[in-house]
Parts: sequence; C-alpha cells; structure tokens
Amino acid sequence: MSAKVLITGAAGFIGAFLCRRLLEEGGARVVGLDNVNDYYDVRIKEGRLRMLARAAGGGAGDADPQGFSVGTFEFVRGDLCDTRLLERLFAENGFDVVVNLAAQAGVRYSIENPRAYVDSNLVGFFNVLECCRRHPVGHLVYASSSSVYGGNEKVPFGEGDRVDEPVSLYAATKKSNELMAHAYSKLYSVPATGLRFFTVYGPMGRPDMAYFGFTDKLVRGERIRIFNMGDCKRDFTYVDDVVEGVARVMANPPEVRLGADGLPMAAHRVYNVGNSHPESLLGFVDALQRVLVEEGVLPPGYDFEAHRELVPMQPGDVPVTYADTSALERDFGFRPSTRLEDGLREFARWYRGYRWLQ
Repeated sequence: MSAKVLITGAAGFIGAFLCRRLLEEGGARVVGLDNVNDYYDVRIKEGRLRMLARAAGGGAGDADPQGFSVGTFEFVRGDLCDTRLLERLFAENGFDVVVNLAAQAGVRYSIENPRAYVDSNLVGFFNVLECCRRHPVGHLVYASSSSVYGGNEKVPFGEGDRVDEPVSLYAATKKSNELMAHAYSKLYSVPATGLRFFTVYGPMGRPDMAYFGFTDKLVRGERIRIFNMGDCKRDFTYVDDVVEGVARVMANPPEVRLGADGLPMAAHRVYNVGNSHPESLLGFVDALQRVLVEEGVLPPGYDFEAHRELVPMQPGDVPVTYADTSALERDFGFRPSTRLEDGLREFARWYRGYRWLQ
C-alpha cells in the first residue's frame, strides 16, 4: 500500500512482523513507535528492531533502540501516555493509516499489576483516539483480543456474541477499547476496525506465552504445568496469518455514512482473526515436544512424562477459544490456515539461536 502509516507497538511481536511486511512490500512510509519496556526479555525486542532495519535496506547496526531512521522506516522510542510526543508525530506526518498494537499484554499479569493495563490500554488508547480526531486519518486499526469473549459457552465465537462478562482486567480493557473506538467513530467520523486476535504464536514471540514458556522450562529440565488438567482448547494463530489479516483490513476502511437522523453513523467494525481450529492443550504440548526434538532444541529420548504436570484452572483463564472467521473471509477473502505443527516448527528453528543468548 502507498501511505504514511503509524504502527504503535512496533518492537512488539505482531507490530514488528507487520512493519517488516510493509517495508518488504514497499510503497509505504512507516513510523514505528514503542517504549521497549522490560515486561519480557528486551533482547527479543532489540532483535526485532534489527530485523526491521534490514527490511528497510539498512544493517543490523542501524537499529538503535533509542530511535533510528533507515530508508522508509523511522523508529521512535516513546510511550502512548506521552501526549506531546503523540501530538508531534501526528502533526508532522499526517498519517493515512494508524495501527495501534501497543498494549500491556497478558491475562495473568493483569491480575498482579492492574495499573499497567489502565495506563497503556486505556489512557494510551484514548490518546491515540484523540490524535486521530485532531489529525484525521483514513483508517484506525487496533488490536482487540479473543479474551473479550470471557467464558462464553457458545462456540465458535462470533463477533455478534455477548462480550460483557470479562474474566480478567486485560479482557475488560480490550472490550473498553472497542467501545471507545465506536464512540469516537460515531462522534468524530473516525473510520475504525478492531481485530480480535486469537492466541498468536510464532518465532520471536512473547516469552509469557505457553509455547515459549514451556520450551524454556523443558530446556532447563523443569516441569511444565498444563492447566485445567489438560482440558482446555486454544485457537492458535500463526503470526504471518495475523499480519496478512491486518494488512488486508488496513487497506479497506469502513465507509462513513449518514443515518436516518442525518448524522454520521459509526464507521466501526470488529473482526475475529483466528485459525478456526482449536487444539487441545495436551495435543498442543505433544506437537511442541515433537518439533523441539526434531529441530534439535531438545535431545532425542527426552523424558517428557517426567517433566509435565496436570493442574487446575488458573484465575482469569478460560476453557476454550474458538474463532468464527466467516466475516473476515466474506469481507476480505482471507482466513488463517497455518497448521499448528508448521508454526511451532518455525518457532523451534528460531529458538535454537535464541537459547544461546540466555
């Protein structure tokens, strides 16, 4: 696409891969914003920035975590709560598209550190909305989450399902984002699309995710804990599929239309982005163990039974996530389809190099 694009959370998992996709395609001028916090190993974020410097036509040495500019990519280190910085970026660049992927992630961490979620996910997102109002953009795309569905028993989850019973503060902040975006779209004609991501995984991912944390523990010879006695299902979605979905949505903003009262209607949509194929946690662990041995992360003959434990459900967790992606397929001709084993294999190949940094 040919546009000026702001991507917040550019050193994050999805944000970095989206930036790379846009830079490799060419045509877009991309500004990436991230505070590069230490919620998890900063070296992973720095590695993603090196990846982006190379994708922009530079070298790994150009990737200064404090900020750098290479080709059509500029990385700015900063926080969504810094209103002066955001105002300057919007005023100077006149963005066509804004993709807000910056957020404090993690369900369990939200139970222990709720204020971090209010600051980043609520105050930070409000600041983005305000800038989109004062400096009109063609499309605001933002990350929501499958966690908004809470403990819904109806599966698969559809965008029209009730989502007013969150089981974690993280989920509540993501539902709040959807309500805030809808209000700003109605009041100020900001075209906005929210994307409910389902358990995103892949190379260079977040260490707090199960596939990554399990791998770390197994490599160290520790026991992994499989929650709800293994009776959970997750709709694992490979990062490249997520990026493909985001890229297609970015280029197609909802149309601002007038209602019967003569006033603009909310140009706001929400889509699920998931693999539509939930996997049991036990099946997921079996696949992970298999590829870790086959890719040389763990030795042949590793005693997995001695390193796994079935435990009860944790607070904030849900028994199943399962995406109905028919709306995404209908409107954009795309549905995620990467097999779990293929995605885990890509992660294992990346992890072989990462483990030597630990």
